[in-house]
Amino acid sequence: MKMFDRWDVEGIEPEDPGLKDQINLEPMLAPKKSHGRHAGDRFSKNEVNLVERLMNHLMGPGHRGKKHKIGSGRCGGNSQKIWKIMKEALMIIEDKQDKNPMEVLLRAVENTALVEEVSSYQVGSIIKRKAVITSPQRRVDLSLRHIAQGAYSNSVGSKKSMAECLADEILAAYNDEKESYAVRVKERLEREAKGAR
Repeated sequence: MKMFDRWDVEGIEPEDPGLKDQINLEPMLAPKKSHGRHAGDRFSKNEVNLVERLMNHLMGPGHRGKKHKIGSGRCGGNSQKIWKIMKEALMIIEDKQDKNPMEVLLRAVENTALVEEVSSYQVGSIIKRKAVITSPQRRVDLSLRHIAQGAYSNSVGSKKSMAECLADEILAAYNDEKESYAVRVKERLEREAKGAR
């Protein structure tokens, strides 16, 4: 079986040993929103395909923190629309890079997965900040979230389609370029953590 009945994932594995158990690349003909089918089990996200996890983040890409910085209306509510955006983005990556887009996506996630971040805690009436190592599952989640948010914010007010913006964001993250929103956020958070050590 191939991903989207088109791309083979045989032999594609994470190079980062910390992410090996967190990323599932088991092929699916048509990945779709999981509808909570793994919600009862601990660490069940790891059983969900990487593409499907990215599609779930694309359902509400304007959501940052506790607010919707940008409305997600053009993406939310329709898994068929997200499915088409994802497939088209992977096809654009294949045309531009002349490589298997599943491998490009995996390397992009690895490049944007932050290693440490800042955590705040209270001592008496003072709030202190401390650098902490990010858990492997959170590394993948944050990477996918930042890729989705970067692609969506680039598509708002642009003549490019959402699929083109998603492909551009993944390719920039794959090449570790500063044009990628996910790469910039990773570097900023790791810089803050370095200052809080």
